[in-house]
Amino acid sequence: MYETINSPFKLGNVTLKNRIIFAPTSMGLKEEEYLEKLGAIARGGTAMIIIGDVPVLKSPFLSLYSRKGFLHYRRITEAIHENGALAAAQLHMSDSQFRSLIKYLPRMITGKIKPDEMRVLLNDTVSGYITGLTDKRISEITQGFGKAAVLAKKAGFDVIQIHGDRMCGSFSSSIYNQRTDQYGGSVENRARFACEAVAAVRKALPDMTIDYKLAVRQEDPHYGNAGVLKEELPVFVPLLEQAGVNSFHVTLANHSDLSDTIPPASHPYFHGQGCFLPFCDEVSRLTDLPVCGVGRLCSPDFVEEQLKSGRIQLAAMSRQLIADPEWVKKTASGAGSQIFTCTGCNRECLGGMQAHKGVHCIRDRIKTTNESLSHERKVLP
Repeated sequence: MYETINSPFKLGNVTLKNRIIFAPTSMGLKEEEYLEKLGAIARGGTAMIIIGDVPVLKSPFLSLYSRKGFLHYRRITEAIHENGALAAAQLHMSDSQFRSLIKYLPRMITGKIKPDEMRVLLNDTVSGYITGLTDKRISEITQGFGKAAVLAKKAGFDVIQIHGDRMCGSFSSSIYNQRTDQYGGSVENRARFACEAVAAVRKALPDMTIDYKLAVRQEDPHYGNAGVLKEELPVFVPLLEQAGVNSFHVTLANHSDLSDTIPPASHPYFHGQGCFLPFCDEVSRLTDLPVCGVGRLCSPDFVEEQLKSGRIQLAAMSRQLIADPEWVKKTASGAGSQIFTCTGCNRECLGGMQAHKGVHCIRDRIKTTNESLSHERKVLP
């Protein structure tokens, strides 16, 4: 019934067993629970899992450059591979000056500053930070993408995704990028940083499959502050293709409210299924490379239609696969009607992340409640 969903697809030099990808997601879970969650999604039939925010440079957090960090990522790729999926590393470079925010950390830890408020404070540092970076520092960062990619491959990752939001997206943005040199001003100049990052990976790993998370900024109404305007895509897309990307993962630009990039069903604008697919339409007009869509993709009938029509070649999901890790397996076995569909409530996923409780699904609570009730019925005389 869902033949296109479950058909293999050649992506660069790897072959995906079907068209479904788990989108990069900050889980906020302890390692064992995180690995179990990834394993469940892989066992459920997902073709590839993208691990988000893998640092490009050495970091006080877990990074590929330290033994502890490298082993952490090795365990992740092993858990994914053992359960039948491919693993992609999303290389990430922050565009915020964390040092200037150290003074706020005690208030954040005690809950006096909410995550959304901290997000605003972080975003307020972006323009000054990237505009003031020296050419030497820019070169260190872009070359770092290549070095991190080599380490990621050694850790077992099959695909590299360049995080086209964050620093790449902020250099791309006319809102944040106020430079007047070769990295700022014109659309071509603002694309230079991202293209150099891609080229560094391509040079370091000539045969690696490179995906680019292409963040699109929307105006009228305005959503997103980093990323590329729709009108600028005819410049960005060919340049990124020339730099060496194999595919585009297209979504809304970041640096706005999280409820915009992770929209609930009640969102005033992005509330329907495939809410970000119009951005994919714009990119597809400019390239023959595969385009991966994302944004409230829940119904297998809807996803099948988008894939079969060629509107997108791959479909990425996060909340839906957290709600039901066996989404793919159920479509393949004829049990699509048994899928637990994400309601877009954002209560336990985004809400859990913001409350520092980790990403879960309201389904987990319902399931736990039902199991408790069932147990109580069994023990009652």
